[in-house]
Amino acid sequence: MYITIMPSTPKIHRPTAATLLALAALAVIAAGCGKTAVRKGAAPVADTVQIAMTTIDNGDGTFTDTRDGKTYRTVGIGKLTWMAENLNFVTDSSVCYDNDESNCQKYGRLYNWNDATTACPAGWRVPSEEDWDSLALAVGGQRVEDGYGDYYWEVAGKKLKSTTGWKGRDGNLVSGNGTDDFGFAALPGGSRWSGSFYNIGYSGYWWSAAEGDASRAWGRSMYYNYDNVDRYYFDKTDLFSLRCLQDSADLR
Repeated sequence: MYITIMPSTPKIHRPTAATLLALAALAVIAAGCGKTAVRKGAAPVADTVQIAMTTIDNGDGTFTDTRDGKTYRTVGIGKLTWMAENLNFVTDSSVCYDNDESNCQKYGRLYNWNDATTACPAGWRVPSEEDWDSLALAVGGQRVEDGYGDYYWEVAGKKLKSTTGWKGRDGNLVSGNGTDDFGFAALPGGSRWSGSFYNIGYSGYWWSAAEGDASRAWGRSMYYNYDNVDRYYFDKTDLFSLRCLQDSADLR
């Protein structure tokens, strides 16, 4: 089951009554629509409190994909090295938002889950559940059980979002941008599902390698009016952004 929401509304997590009221007001004034993924119970994940994140490396780096010659910025966070940009490699079913090539140049391409699992270049891979949780923990995120048998990471979204590109909130009086403290530079590339594009500038969605069942897989999301990193169960046919992670045995 899917519920259509306004792009300003985060998907499920509303820890306080005050937050509920604020989000309801935003939903009334925001334009556009979004998509809510339906949880089907939490998939097994590592106890991230026990994952040792001992170093933060903000040194600049680059990687050139020999398949098409595109060069990506990279960043070390904790024990892992991430691409600091969304992947922009053409696959059979990947698209640019609004079918506009300029959006691919800024936000990368949007992939369904099956394409995403094979899209990263040699030596890189789709992040696992543990990888995403380790990233959130490394940047100072606080894991919160959401009351639905799942969890999210407070603060982590603020630290990971780019300092530009996110829509303003509260009538643009408050910036929706992050502080990008670690150089991850998460951008709101939006999504595509049921043949339509949604929420560029308002939200970003990224795949994980974790399969839930034959039709769904796990991913992460961030929002312009919400400073958390959320964890969700999405249809594999949805099209989202992809961040590749340098292949490593550290968290396997």
